[in-house]
Amino acid sequence: MNDSIQWPRKNRELHNHHMDSTIWNEFKFRNDDIIIGSFAKAGTTWTQQIVGQLIYSGDPDLMTEQLTPWLDIRVMPKEVKFEILEAQSNRRFIKTHLPLDALVFNPACKYLYVTRNLPDIAWSLHNHLLNANDEFYDMINNTPGLVGPRLERPSADVKEFWYRLLREDGYPNWSFWENIRTWWEFRDLPNLKLFHFNDLKKNLAGEIRDIANFLEIMVDESRWDDIVEHCTFDWMKAHAEQVTPMGGQIFDDGAKVFINKGTNQRWKDVLTDADIQEYQELTIRELGEECANWVFNGKAGTL
Repeated sequence: MNDSIQWPRKNRELHNHHMDSTIWNEFKFRNDDIIIGSFAKAGTTWTQQIVGQLIYSGDPDLMTEQLTPWLDIRVMPKEVKFEILEAQSNRRFIKTHLPLDALVFNPACKYLYVTRNLPDIAWSLHNHLLNANDEFYDMINNTPGLVGPRLERPSADVKEFWYRLLREDGYPNWSFWENIRTWWEFRDLPNLKLFHFNDLKKNLAGEIRDIANFLEIMVDESRWDDIVEHCTFDWMKAHAEQVTPMGGQIFDDGAKVFINKGTNQRWKDVLTDADIQEYQELTIRELGEECANWVFNGKAGTL
């Protein structure tokens, strides 16, 4: 371990209707663990599928959602999550939506963080929350230990949802700005790779290759085409139960609601030029120009 590197340190706990960060204080890392982070609806499930297909060499029957728990979610008992992970003999990959300063950081592990332009996140999140069933809201709000406000179903007006998410910093979930800032601050760490939804859209095979190299996974080249194919949106949509949390049980219409469209700029004919200017100016104020430009575009430009 390089003693000259300033590693992230956990300096607070974060509790809300979805998350309890204290579980990381008890988690037993393995040095080859892979931690996948994001704000939410930014490409997390896509990244989990990519990592799973790399580890398991393009297995078409892989039940990704059963292997890679969201460790800090409240609704699954920590003993169950620990048991799932402890039983795994292959390399483990674990999901979090925590900001980096609420996460226990292990310098021996590898960390992936994916982001997406906030309007695209908003449209995806609105679809998710609007279509989630009563069982989902009951589970989120009535699991013991809730800290803070309950999660309420949004109205059908996606523009109203957008204004609240932007102006109330992360409504109805958690802060977008602090989530991005805390990970961006440590972007030069040797064991952290930041990437963008746009880049996955534009050059999926190239991004998968970069991720494999970063994770030091030796790819079976005879399985490469299958790995890439199983990470395409169309394949994931067709096999949504294998990749969707809880197999899609939180939606009355099933897992395909979760793997929805996989497209960007559905907001383009809804938000005005003034709306976009407000968002872009606020993002630059909150994150600085370099980070804001990454959030807007990734390296691939707008898609």
